[in-house]
Amino acid sequence: MKRVVIHIFHADESSLGAGSHVAERIRQVMQERNVGLEVYIFGPAEKALLSPDLQDYNTTIDGLVQAGVPVLTCLNTAKALGAEETFSQRGLRLAYARDKFVEYALEGATVISF
Repeated sequence: MKRVVIHIFHADESSLGAGSHVAERIRQVMQERNVGLEVYIFGPAEKALLSPDLQDYNTTIDGLVQAGVPVLTCLNTAKALGAEETFSQRGLRLAYARDKFVEYALEGATVISF
């Protein structure tokens, strides 16, 4: 099965909103289109997961997790933020960016970045 990866990096409201919204829209059609979906959040967008001011972004990400979509964050960034436990409790998975990007390349996944 082909896989689409939504990579959210930038923390401006447009990138956070568009990236999380596109992930949700793909989730809605992934079964009928026979594609897998994964979300990888890295860098400034990972720090935004800790901001209560970004409620729409965080609510959408939590909804994806609740729907069973694998949502991952960078382990190094989570450690630097002191957020490993917080992210894990939200159902976010932790993985090194290096390993995930190599995995995506080797499998030929389509990675869309915001």
